[in-house]
Amino acid sequence: MTTAPPAAPPATAVRATARIRAVSDGRGGTALPLLAGEGPLALRRTRGGDDAEAGVVLVGAMSAPLGGDHLTVRAAAGPGARLALTSAAATLALPGRSGETARYDVELDLADGALVRWLPEPLVSVRGSDLRVRTRVRLAPGARLLLREEQVLGRHGEQPGLLRSRLTATHAGRPLLDQELACGPGAPAGWDGPAGLAGHRAVGQLLVVDPAFAQAPPPSAVLGEYAVATALAGPAVLVTALADDALRLRARLDEACRTYRH
Repeated sequence: MTTAPPAAPPATAVRATARIRAVSDGRGGTALPLLAGEGPLALRRTRGGDDAEAGVVLVGAMSAPLGGDHLTVRAAAGPGARLALTSAAATLALPGRSGETARYDVELDLADGALVRWLPEPLVSVRGSDLRVRTRVRLAPGARLLLREEQVLGRHGEQPGLLRSRLTATHAGRPLLDQELACGPGAPAGWDGPAGLAGHRAVGQLLVVDPAFAQAPPPSAVLGEYAVATALAGPAVLVTALADDALRLRARLDEACRTYRH
């Protein structure tokens, strides 16, 4: 009995990877010896929040991800490096002609003493799209992280596509967080019910990892209507929020950022 080979991706599908490496320059700043983008993943260096930080903006050079596309962002921060990553505009998950699932992967590696801020603009799940998002973070014991994810289900007045998003993080080689969200047509029943999004169309989270939390861990707390902070089993706190739209969601996460930001 023979096994059929896996189906080849559509001829029009895009495979693209953006690669970033940040290192301490030895003078109190951060250098970027590797800054390379492909296809729709164009990278531009910008000013960081201070002289010690390097800033990078992800600029969408074409419409993506479409069905069948596979985009990857890989960033590594060496010992003592400080890196701020963001995007120039919201990412639209769009349906493709083939009906294939699109994939968007983000991989962050933080060495001891590194600080990474990953603060992209929202991801919008457009009607008819099918997108899998996978974010993997690996942190050394002394690393610090500020990570924000925002998902908007459909454009104004539009039903969403199928969106499956998973965030995993390890700290000092041990599991810190493994969380998955599925929304839209084809997601498990109840995703939009009272125990799920309860009719909201914007969902987001803020993950803050700081070695200082080991000595003074932040308590779990309700931060307001539809926002909660959960202390993790490690030097970290996870804020999860729901809102009716992207603007209200950003306001809730910004408030949480001011509370927990290191």
